[in-house]
Amino acid sequence: MNVLLSTTYFGPIQWYQKLCCADEVWIERCENFQKQTYRNRCVIATTQGTQVLTVPVEAPSRQVGATRISDHGNWRHLHWNALRSAYGDSPFFMYYEDDLRPFFTERCWDYLFDFNEAIREKICELLDIHPIVHYTESFISPSPSTSFEDFREAINPKHPAPDPDFTPRRYYQVYEAKHGFLPNLSILDLLFNMGPESIFWLTNNRVVTDK
Repeated sequence: MNVLLSTTYFGPIQWYQKLCCADEVWIERCENFQKQTYRNRCVIATTQGTQVLTVPVEAPSRQVGATRISDHGNWRHLHWNALRSAYGDSPFFMYYEDDLRPFFTERCWDYLFDFNEAIREKICELLDIHPIVHYTESFISPSPSTSFEDFREAINPKHPAPDPDFTPRRYYQVYEAKHGFLPNLSILDLLFNMGPESIFWLTNNRVVTDK
C-alpha cells in the first residue's frame, strides 16, 4: 500500500499508523496551506481534557512547503511548558525529554514543512520505524484513479473521514480515570504513555494489555 499524507506537527496516531504500515509514503509539500488542520497543530491530553497546540504561521495561503513559521507569542516556550505540564508524570516523558526539548529550545526552523519533517524523523527514530518517504514535486489532485491511498483530507481534526484500517484501540493514558480514553491524540501521547511498546500498538502485532 502506498499512501499520500499531508505534513503534520506531531501528527495524530492515525497518521503515524499510515506511516508505519505503508509500503511507501508520499508527503504533500505543494498543496496550499489549510488552517485548523494537523499541518500546524496537535492535540494532547491534559488534566483539564484535550488541548490544541498550534504553530503560528505567516502567509498561510501559500504552498505548505513555502509557509514560514511565525515567532509570534513565544509559542515554543508555551508548547514545551504545556507538554511538560501534561506529561511530566507519564511513564516515559523523562525517557524522551532530551530528544524532544531541542525542537522548542535550541533551534528555530524557518519553514513549517522543514520543521515538521525534522520532527517526523525524530519520532520515527524513537519509534524505531523506517518508512520509505518521498516528497511531492507538484500538487497531486484528488482522484480515484491515483496510485496512492490519499489521506490528506481524511486525517482531519474537524471532519475525519471513515477509515476501516484504523481502530483507535485503548492504551494506558495518565488522565483516563478523569476523562475516559481519548482516542487519536498526538503521537506524543502514545509515546509518553507507552514508550517502546508504541510500535506494537501502531503495527497491531499484538494487543497492548491494560495496565
